[in-house]
Amino acid sequence: MTDKIAIFVTTGKLSEARKIARHLVTERLAACVNITAPLQSVYRWQGKVESAREFLLIIKTTRGLFDAVRLEVARLHSYATPEVIALPIVDGSPDYLQWLEGSVKRPNATAQRSD
Repeated sequence: MTDKIAIFVTTGKLSEARKIARHLVTERLAACVNITAPLQSVYRWQGKVESAREFLLIIKTTRGLFDAVRLEVARLHSYATPEVIALPIVDGSPDYLQWLEGSVKRPNATAQRSD
């Protein structure tokens, strides 16, 4: 088991996905963010089954940075309730995991935002 995680976030616009991805990598909260082609999401919202075209961000980071990523996504996202879920990266290529570790801040170096 590693301390690395993949966080899933969906957005309704490609421009919003790109904005969030670039911000997270620039701020070293993520080593890499993949943005998928449009996908179709089916979900329950306010008592009704809805369907929407969305873009999925797959954010690679460490467990210690999850709260900072979650706060930044909430701040930048247009949805009232954005999806921000983390899945553990159980194992991986040692070289990739080392690169990921070196590409993000150490959690104790992450400043708490008040906005």
